[in-house]
Amino acid sequence: MAMLSLLVYSSCKNEEKPTTTEEPLVEYDEVPSTLPIERLKLPAGFKIEVYADSIDGARSMAMGEEGTLFVGTRNDETVYAIQDLDKDYKADHVTILDSTLSVPNGIAFRKGSLYVAEVGRLLRYDSIESRLGNPPEPVVVYDDYPNEFHHGWKYIAFGPDDKLYVPVGAPCNICDSTSSDKRFASITRMDPDGSNREIYAHGVRNTVGFTWHPETEELWFTDNGRDMMGDDIPPCELNRVAEAGQHFGYPFCHGGTVKDPEFGDLRPCSDFVPPVQPLNAHVAPLAVKFKSGSMFPENFNNVALIAEHGSWNRSKKSGYRISMVELQDNKAVSYTTFIEGWLDEESQEQFGRPVDLLFLKDGSLLISDDYGDAIYRVTYDGMGTLIE
Repeated sequence: MAMLSLLVYSSCKNEEKPTTTEEPLVEYDEVPSTLPIERLKLPAGFKIEVYADSIDGARSMAMGEEGTLFVGTRNDETVYAIQDLDKDYKADHVTILDSTLSVPNGIAFRKGSLYVAEVGRLLRYDSIESRLGNPPEPVVVYDDYPNEFHHGWKYIAFGPDDKLYVPVGAPCNICDSTSSDKRFASITRMDPDGSNREIYAHGVRNTVGFTWHPETEELWFTDNGRDMMGDDIPPCELNRVAEAGQHFGYPFCHGGTVKDPEFGDLRPCSDFVPPVQPLNAHVAPLAVKFKSGSMFPENFNNVALIAEHGSWNRSKKSGYRISMVELQDNKAVSYTTFIEGWLDEESQEQFGRPVDLLFLKDGSLLISDDYGDAIYRVTYDGMGTLIE
């Protein structure tokens, strides 16, 4: 590993990036953010503020046992550690743990150790919260994942079975990649030490967010639909895994009903598990989370929150919001907006793209943004309602 260094950050985004320093811990200057968060629209009773600014390419988040927020990146080589030492719910220290990694999008925390997913391997940093100023050399947990960069960045998380879940995206927009390597277009899982890896779900084009239902402990995941079929098809997806080994349609069927023009004649849509909720086309759904803690209202208990990162090649942009799917008996009864405003519909310009969601112990919600280089915190004051 190259010599690790730390940056002193200012949340004024118009300033040049400061130079590195060898201090073991650096202070994060709390100056007002220049992000126009007043444009964001939330339901009555909810409020959004900037938790941390100038976190370049902030993507996946994981919380340590001692309150350190770890953040991965995709277009950078960096993993961050963010601390709120005075407990005012605003970052005051930011540490760069490693700046030598290959697309370290996915991170997870377990028993004092930080797990980091590169494109082709998984690393583990032991006792990390006690060594933020002098991180240890990482242990290689597993190094036998495909190295293709197309959909190669990973979201990882530990399930209630204490297994580490790791997806492998399709190495293309549309192809029958499993004919050469069955790991493609799948979600795998393994023991924490990297042993006993198996494919848990098939036919998953590219999931960059999943979670487990707090009551049933079933895996729920988002999936990004294929491109080049037009503005409005196929839909992206919110899916539920009822049992290991299920197939969710890629590359043959999209959104439960849309036959692929290249591969759709090979197998019918009836062969596959349909999504719980087809999402809007090209919204690029990433994180999905269920409520944790007691801050949000009770009628939020049956809601899946989804970070829609936003389209990249649609003639009119879609996504760029936090959506919510209300559920009853594992079936969707509504698909609506929770937070919007990162995209200006008239100008088609955006100031942010939401990526990951993380509930804190107090029940508030963190949202990472890899375009605005920020992390937001959403709170609820008990005076409004989310769903009538």
